[in-house]
Amino acid sequence: MNTIDLHIHTTASDGTASPAQVVRMAGELGLSAISVADHDTVSGCGEAMAEGRALGVEVVPGVEFSSRYGRTIHILGYFLNTESPALTRVLDWIVAERDQRNEKMAALMAADGIPVDYAEMKARFGPVIGRPNFGQLLVALGYAESVQDAFDRYIEKGQPYYLPRKMLSIERSVEVIREAGGVPVLAHPFQYRLEEPALRQLIEHCMDHGLLGLECRYSLYDEQQSQYLLSLAREYGLAPTGGSDFHGSNKPHIRLGVGTGSLAVPAEWLEGLRALAASTKQRS
Repeated sequence: MNTIDLHIHTTASDGTASPAQVVRMAGELGLSAISVADHDTVSGCGEAMAEGRALGVEVVPGVEFSSRYGRTIHILGYFLNTESPALTRVLDWIVAERDQRNEKMAALMAADGIPVDYAEMKARFGPVIGRPNFGQLLVALGYAESVQDAFDRYIEKGQPYYLPRKMLSIERSVEVIREAGGVPVLAHPFQYRLEEPALRQLIEHCMDHGLLGLECRYSLYDEQQSQYLLSLAREYGLAPTGGSDFHGSNKPHIRLGVGTGSLAVPAEWLEGLRALAASTKQRS
């Protein structure tokens, strides 16, 4: 079966492989298409798309927004115009808010004698810093045995150096993807641990603001779960999508294209997204 992977993270956010590297890996695996969908940034899309053109691997420009809906919900966007002014304004706001939060976290650690300097972190890890980078640094400094240990003892909610981020509302996340000519998709629906009525309420709320797709195949979902999500997608008229949520060595149990071993996202799902993107751009 011709397969694709529409949920990949790179060094542009919290992955450990560069955008060009993930394209080369996809080519070696025989994937016909991928999407670089980094957290709250499209900065890796250009590099990935250029490498894809050189290697004959289609790269769909994407993003994954962390969104507020009582809890954190992730919204994927595909076939974006990465130069959309509406998208650029939102991404610039997210970067500014994240930097303020990160600077405060670094200052709290430094005040307790942990030698964390935020400017040095940005030089080391790149312009987009997240809690996984704090975890990596705490491991490197000898304060934690692993990134997970760093989260558990220092930077997870309820721990001494955790500070919340300001996020887009879920309504705005869906809307800005549409404004950028893209296709908004609800990511990994079971990760929110909602009972069926609440999950349906979430889907319907997102649809009211322009949701067009549902991530039905995901590394952590078995076939029964995927089939249930596919039935929901059919019921609501949403396009099915799927992807590994590859992060490189930050999530070593998840491999590009195959997830934990059995992920297989059919290439024909991409055509449904492509058609929706074309119609969205016509209306915008």
